[in-house]
Amino acid sequence: MKPSRVVTNAYVDRAKVRPMETAPAVFHETLPGFAPTSLRPAPECAKALGVRSVHVKDESMRVGMPAFKILGASWATYRVMMAHFGRTPSAAPSLAELRELVRASGQDLTLVAATDGNHGRAVARMAKLLGLESIILVPQSMVESRKKAIARNGAQVRVVPGDYDLAIQESAALADETHIVVSDTSWEGYTEAPKWVIDGYSTMLNEVIARVEAGHAPEPSVVVAQMGVGAFSAAVAAAFAPRPARLLVGVEPVTADCVTASVEAGEMTTLPDLPGTAMAGLDCGTPSLTAWPDNLYGFDHLVTVTDEDAEEATRLLYRDYINAGESGAAGLAALLAHGQELGLTPQDDVLVFLTEGVTDPVNFARILGEENPLD
Repeated sequence: MKPSRVVTNAYVDRAKVRPMETAPAVFHETLPGFAPTSLRPAPECAKALGVRSVHVKDESMRVGMPAFKILGASWATYRVMMAHFGRTPSAAPSLAELRELVRASGQDLTLVAATDGNHGRAVARMAKLLGLESIILVPQSMVESRKKAIARNGAQVRVVPGDYDLAIQESAALADETHIVVSDTSWEGYTEAPKWVIDGYSTMLNEVIARVEAGHAPEPSVVVAQMGVGAFSAAVAAAFAPRPARLLVGVEPVTADCVTASVEAGEMTTLPDLPGTAMAGLDCGTPSLTAWPDNLYGFDHLVTVTDEDAEEATRLLYRDYINAGESGAAGLAALLAHGQELGLTPQDDVLVFLTEGVTDPVNFARILGEENPLD
């Protein structure tokens, strides 16, 4: 296994990062159970890092799901379906509008997605809300709890004999007039939906900025974003590139560092034969074509972390009464493992994102062990 490392990005140029969208929030407010999520202070994390403050954008529950992914999946589904029906987005987009279009069309449609877990679960939820079928393709390494969670949303879960990249390939092959692919990563000839996924994440980021501008949280000087294929981190770059943070940091597992490797190479790079990681939501071998420019230009440093680093971060977040999945803890893990090399100071105000709650309860229990850190 490669050692964890910090890569300074020679290509960073924040002026080249595209601006953040705001329209998806209007649509998101029509989803059942929608509400802004918390921006939570984490004093134990701040103490461990030696910084002034740490705030955690807590996406452990968003619209009844244990991750933020429904924001991107729902907005992309709306835009993809409107395009399928030959309609332009309305000034006040809503789930009810889309549901009525589906009903009136009488078409027997199926939503399709490949996933490491949370995106596919969100696409399945959107299909259920619209009264449609869904097919979700998953890598063979996915744990049973994540597969069952997707299936509980009415999806047909298909396990491919390989990794996430193979799931992407097989999902793309299903696309036709009745099978509508809603992917959060892009490839040659398929770029619009992944852009809409990125735009959908703007709702979460605007919630953070609103709290900061209202004086309820400090302006962050250090912002850390999980990368994966790069969709979420591209949205973070769009939100914070124009703001005064001195450091934007991207994080990936050491075993699935496709964006970091691409920055090192100066071009998009695919990693063959991923060995797997507990950070399943970040276990990706190829960057998204759509997200790549904003990741290339938006981040000052890219950091890779081990599963052990993520476990340490999970335990520390638990001390701040925050239950994190392995991918959700990765942002904090980057700073715990490499804070000194990144130059953290006692004057820093840190923002990290809890991108998922506990999606593998068995592993979460193992990480915490017999000793309860809250006792």
